[in-house]
Amino acid sequence: MEFRGIMGGFYRISEWIMRLSVINVLWVICALPFFLLGLLLLQTESLDQLMSTLILIAIVSPFTLFPSTAAMFAVARKWLTGEEDAPLLKTFFRGYKENFVQSMLGGIVYALIAVILYTNFKFYGSQTGTFGVLKFLVLTLTALIGVSFFHFFSIISHLHMKFFQVLKNAVLISIGHPIRSLSMIICNGFVVYISFTQFTFLIPFFMGSLIAVISFWHFNLIFGKLQTKQQALEEKAAEEAEEAARKANAESGVEALGASENDQDSRLLPTINLDKKDSEEENKTDKP
Repeated sequence: MEFRGIMGGFYRISEWIMRLSVINVLWVICALPFFLLGLLLLQTESLDQLMSTLILIAIVSPFTLFPSTAAMFAVARKWLTGEEDAPLLKTFFRGYKENFVQSMLGGIVYALIAVILYTNFKFYGSQTGTFGVLKFLVLTLTALIGVSFFHFFSIISHLHMKFFQVLKNAVLISIGHPIRSLSMIICNGFVVYISFTQFTFLIPFFMGSLIAVISFWHFNLIFGKLQTKQQALEEKAAEEAEEAARKANAESGVEALGASENDQDSRLLPTINLDKKDSEEENKTDKP
């Protein structure tokens, strides 16, 4: 039964509330050790307790938070690419399984980078003169890594790439599209701010899923532009190759263009692999 008018609007809103809350709860459950340590962090009373808890969080997060977040981004990707009715549980746990290794490795890398940046900021922050200015460089790098953090999850949930290609492209996208990346980080920062200061109920029910939707929406816009540019380059290269083949055939007196057309792909300019990630299981018919 399909509702229309005001009732249809309320139905759609309630449906999206349900979707966002279900995925967010799954995200929290699959990363429960991380969130329990986060609660413990809020209750620390000394610097030693704070540091020990942060170390535990850095150790636990690659194996809990990062795979869970990758699964949440896989669901957000379905929603924003036109598959709004994709099964929530099946899509979430399929994304968890398929992206576990890459997300875990990403968690280790980002945790190490966070430790390095924190150590450098503490060191340069206590310095004066020229060395003291370097703390602003550390802050800039922290912002860049923070933006690439969200692009990292969007890439592993959407594209077929090797791990180091994912890291490299996450950073390159952050640098190459600063306006869109800045918009994303501001929106995500606003969600985190109101979740921790105004409406704490958003944390277990909506915070993570909203961040995933916002992040992938921005990434998808960037990805669309990259695809358009790549197609334009391919078409231009194909036209140049065809024109060169015609000139060569005209000079040699050969009328057939079959050989040149067969070799056309080898003459194209090298492009980035932007193949979308679609699981083979999605193309199979479910067995009874």
